[in-house]
Amino acid sequence: MIDLELTVERVQTHLHTLTRTIGERSVATPWNLRKAAEYIEGFYQQIGIAAWREEYQYRKESVSNVVGEVGGGQTDAKTFLVGAHYDSVSRTVGADDNASGVAVQLEVARALAEYSESGSLARQVRFVSFALEEPPVYGTSAMGSRVYARKARRQGERIDGMICLEMVGYTCREPKCQRYPFPLMFRNYPELGDYIGIVGNYKSRKFTRALYLAFKKNEALPVITLTVPWSGYLLPEVRLSDHASFWDRGFKAVMITDTSFYRNPHYHKRSDTMDTLDLGFMAQLVNSLVMYFTTAHQ
Repeated sequence: MIDLELTVERVQTHLHTLTRTIGERSVATPWNLRKAAEYIEGFYQQIGIAAWREEYQYRKESVSNVVGEVGGGQTDAKTFLVGAHYDSVSRTVGADDNASGVAVQLEVARALAEYSESGSLARQVRFVSFALEEPPVYGTSAMGSRVYARKARRQGERIDGMICLEMVGYTCREPKCQRYPFPLMFRNYPELGDYIGIVGNYKSRKFTRALYLAFKKNEALPVITLTVPWSGYLLPEVRLSDHASFWDRGFKAVMITDTSFYRNPHYHKRSDTMDTLDLGFMAQLVNSLVMYFTTAHQ
């Protein structure tokens, strides 16, 4: 169990740094992409875990996926990847999309680093903050997650499950404020947007189920799941983040999300600012993820 009050404060600090101190983090502001990468790498170093940047070229700019790693002291330990893109769409500061995912990612890393120091973390967890998820790079070979997944497959990297944190900070509690794509609106899903969603493909169904069972232990954070066939090609909305890069390379992967534009009216707008986010909700997600990684269920 984490200190929820302290986690709220720490999440707020990350959001403030990424969206206010740094600001827009798009291909139009490459200097801010570098500042964000430096901040993330510096945080990993601060909490005492291995950290490095994996640089690659996009047009004339050098950009980086930022990697931190914790645990894995046991022989043949399962290895999981927690990913979140740190760029924002042009002309926005991208608080929910996706500073929220990075903030949760960093605080999970902090908590697991403490477990690792005590020798009670039986898994290896790799944190990868991806460059360039947003347009105009989205869907191209230069997407940070595509670069990473391609390399991981080529080098035979062990990934027992990839978790993509994509927009995880917005809640709504008015009747019917939560929307769904066709045909999901005909299923008995909640009308209030106060839950976190876990989306997996068919190959990842056991991984999705294990996450769901762990998350259910945290009664303060409702959770629902969705398993899609054919890696989501029949429901393209569920492919709109970095997990799809791993699905397409044959890895087990899920997206954890507040459902993006089906809940958050500020999606890809200048109004996507940190004051619209539910910090307590984000802290509870940190708690659920830490519970998953520190309980023996795999």
